[in-house]
Amino acid sequence: MKTQIEENGIVTLTNQAAAQLESSHMWNEDLRPTTIKEHSWSGMNFSTLWIGMCLCIPSYTMASGMISLGMNWWQAILTIFLGNIIVLIPILLNSHAGTKFGIPYPVFARMWFGSKGAHIPTMARAIVSAGWFGINTWIGTTAIDTLLSSSMKAWGNVPGHTAIVFAFFWLLNIAIGYRGPEAIKVLGIIASPIVGISAIILFIWATTHVSGGFGPIVTEPSKFHSAGEFLKIFFPSLTGVIAFWATLALNIPDFARQAKSQKSQMIGQTVALPLTMTVFSFISIFVTSATVVIFGEALWDPVTLLAKFPPFVILLGTIIIVIASVTINVGANLVAPARAAENIYPRRITFGIGVIITGLFAILMQPWYIMSNFGNYIFGWLGVYGALLGPIDGIAIADYWIVRRRHIALQELYQPNGRYNYSSGFNKNSIIALVVGILIPVIGYFTPGLRFLWDNAWTFGLFIAIALYTYLMRNDSSLLKPGEYESITMFADPKNKDESAATL
Repeated sequence: MKTQIEENGIVTLTNQAAAQLESSHMWNEDLRPTTIKEHSWSGMNFSTLWIGMCLCIPSYTMASGMISLGMNWWQAILTIFLGNIIVLIPILLNSHAGTKFGIPYPVFARMWFGSKGAHIPTMARAIVSAGWFGINTWIGTTAIDTLLSSSMKAWGNVPGHTAIVFAFFWLLNIAIGYRGPEAIKVLGIIASPIVGISAIILFIWATTHVSGGFGPIVTEPSKFHSAGEFLKIFFPSLTGVIAFWATLALNIPDFARQAKSQKSQMIGQTVALPLTMTVFSFISIFVTSATVVIFGEALWDPVTLLAKFPPFVILLGTIIIVIASVTINVGANLVAPARAAENIYPRRITFGIGVIITGLFAILMQPWYIMSNFGNYIFGWLGVYGALLGPIDGIAIADYWIVRRRHIALQELYQPNGRYNYSSGFNKNSIIALVVGILIPVIGYFTPGLRFLWDNAWTFGLFIAIALYTYLMRNDSSLLKPGEYESITMFADPKNKDESAATL
């Protein structure tokens, strides 16, 4: 029996196959494949999503760390651009699976880790996301609280004013996230032009207040005296840039499953991500360079800079920072852990409940304590954690593109005893590839002569996992046999193999 329909490169289940799965404990309305009609995101929607997520405080301050390590402005910009081009590759490769089969990340992970083993990559992604959700909520809280105190002196005397702001900001994030990906789509449409125009206005302000040059930061030469000195800083910095979005490269199917076509998601993401990050970083460098001339000190933090302006400007800036903070926090840090929680018990936990669980877990992590006592350590740890997710990216890419060659039995991703159950729900091959992909870069951390492995942990982990997983899975029983994909698929595109399916 044919269980899936392929139309213009997008696959979904037949009504009969979907009806048979409704009683499965691995199925619910949020995890099921999207229908053809639900593929509604255009290239512009993906562009606005990325623009909205890129225009945030951490992106603004990213270049400052590289310049403090000795890079000049164009070396920092080049590093940021290259890092985003590199991480764009796994983003697009994993997006293809989400678009073609309409599946979210936890279901995608079932394909390569098993029905139960999928909890390993989804929870790994969820933990770091929940950590960042709490930290970004606290960053947004302190920014809003600082700006309110600057514009309204009485605010600083209100008992528990920071806690009030945190509760408001936390609820705002949760309320938007609770409404699901469509709310995030609308948020991106609203946030992108507002924050983008604000960045341009800030750039114009800087150019009009600096005469006869661009400020000392832009004109400051590199502190490196040789290519070797530069490369020692370049590669760890490049890994840091990659790790900034490496986690989203995993759960990008959560958004790509809404795409109208492969072309729309590819163009939208390719144009928006690297260009937005690069241009925004240049604006931050230029504006900060101007602040040295205008205020006598380098103000890398946009909140500190905004506090220098009149109250009305501070109020507008506060609104813009709220929009920017919510956009990245909901889009990049809330969806993945919510889906992971939902995947634990699909029959009882919905996406909305998963959002609430994530929010509560983030509070339990006490981000205010983290940031006040161990901020640098935790940021470093989360950055390393993100880098070590490279092997999971590698396994996902190898499984979909090399091992299965983009052919899967969609229905069996929701069957407890289907081909993707492997051994008691776990695919041992993916676990081996994950462990080895993490272990080898870690060895580089403790071995001075192999330090380059650790400095490029995400990249080495990714390629090690790709090679090992591909080898281990070469004769796996879960692979579709030649002609089996066609036997379960009706091709609704008349140019394809089964014109009779066009009426379905």
